[in-house]
Amino acid sequence: MKSLIPALLFFIISGFLFVGLYKDPSLVSSPLVGKSMPSFSASTLFDAHKTVTEADIIGEIALLNVWATWCPACKQEHPDLVALAINTDIPIYGLNYKETDKTEARSWLRDEGNPYVFSIADDDGRIAIDFGVYGAPETFLIDAKGVIRYKRVGVMNDKIWQRDFLPIIQRLRREAL
Repeated sequence: MKSLIPALLFFIISGFLFVGLYKDPSLVSSPLVGKSMPSFSASTLFDAHKTVTEADIIGEIALLNVWATWCPACKQEHPDLVALAINTDIPIYGLNYKETDKTEARSWLRDEGNPYVFSIADDDGRIAIDFGVYGAPETFLIDAKGVIRYKRVGVMNDKIWQRDFLPIIQRLRREAL
């Protein structure tokens, strides 16, 4: 009987791992959805002397995008974010997450296009921890009052924008009338 316990535990754990392989990581829920975004105070990527807080984002529906140059998926989604910034009236703010080389990050945005109103320098990742970030990229939809309405884990593209973000934005705008 004692020899069956390890085998049984092995099969139970294997079952959980097997099921986990088929789950969509973008569906990871956030306990912050429906709550005010966390308070923060940090410098921006382009100006270490300029301090921004959550109050600088509040006032209109906005996106907060967690990104870094070391993140391959962030580079994949970047052209879509640039197009989104050009083609919509939704401001996008960046959260530059644990960047190892700020000079490289600034150069990359200059070369590839900068979709961000400003990008928060989160050198040690503490702001990201407060937002419940699992990794980059992640994108938060924040309403005009500073409440997080949606969180996307993974790459943002036009299809995801149309399917997941736009309906919420349209609902928020109708409710504001």
